[in-house]
Amino acid sequence: MSVAGVAAAVCAGSAAWLVVGRDRGRRRTRAVLVGGGEAEPVASAWRRAVGRAGSRMRHEWWALAGGAVVALLGDSVLPLVLGAAGVPLIRRVRRGRDARLESERRATAVIALCGALAGEVRAGRQPGEALRAAAVDRGLGLGLGEARAGVLAAARFGGDVPGALEEAAREPGARGLVGLAACWRVAVDRGAGLAAGLERLEGALRAERDQRSDLRAQLAGARSTAVMLAGLPVLGLLMGSALGAAPLRVLLHTGAGLGCLAVGGALEGVGVWWALRIVRGAEER
Repeated sequence: MSVAGVAAAVCAGSAAWLVVGRDRGRRRTRAVLVGGGEAEPVASAWRRAVGRAGSRMRHEWWALAGGAVVALLGDSVLPLVLGAAGVPLIRRVRRGRDARLESERRATAVIALCGALAGEVRAGRQPGEALRAAAVDRGLGLGLGEARAGVLAAARFGGDVPGALEEAAREPGARGLVGLAACWRVAVDRGAGLAAGLERLEGALRAERDQRSDLRAQLAGARSTAVMLAGLPVLGLLMGSALGAAPLRVLLHTGAGLGCLAVGGALEGVGVWWALRIVRGAEER
C-alpha cells in the first residue's frame, strides 16, 4: 500500500474511534441498567454512529478527511498535506462564526433585558430591585456577560451601577448596555423617568438589530454566489473523472499539473477572500 493509502487508513481509523469509542461505555452502562444485556443490531448501531459523526466531528476535521480521500484516489500525499494545512484555517473561520453568533445572542439578551427592566420599573419596583429581578428571576443575565456579578452587586448594595454597566458593555454584542447606563445615570441624577428611557432604548436597539438582519439577508445572495463559484473547480474535477480523463493523476503527478494546481489554488483563495471581504465591508458599514 502507498504512503497516501496508509495515511488515509490511519485518518479513517482515528475518526471512527473518535465517533464510536466515546459512546462505548455509555452503551454498556445502558445495557446493564436496562437489564436486557442484548447486543443491539449492527444496522442500528451503524446508523447511530453515522448520525453522531456530523455532530461530534468539528467542521475543520472534514478537510483532513477529504484530503485523505483525495490522497487515496490520486495516489499522492499532497492532498493530505493540504487538508491538514486547511484545518487551522477552517477552525479560525468556525470560531469567528461562533463569536458572531454569541455576539448576536448577547445583543438580543440586552434588548430583552431593557424591556424587562422597564416593565419591572413600571410595576413599582426600585431600579436596583428591578434590575436584579430582570437579570435573575427572568434569566436575562446573559446580556450582562461575565460582568453580571459586578452589576448585580452594585445594584444590590448601592454601588456604581452605570460604571458596572459600562464595564459589561465592553463585551461583544453588549454595546446597548452603554445606553442603559446613560438612562440609569439620568434617572438617578435628575429624577427622569427610567421606564420611558428604557422603552425608547429598547425600540432603538431592536430597530438596529432588524436593520442588520435585513442587510445580512440582502447580502446572503452575494455570499452564496461566491461560495458556489469557489466550488466549480471541484465540479470540473468530478466531471473529468467521470469522462475518464484522470485529472487527479495529471494534477498530482506531472510538473504542468502541479503548476496549474498551485496557480489555480492561489487564485481561488484570493478570489474567495476578496469576495467575502467585500461582503463583510458592506455589513460593517
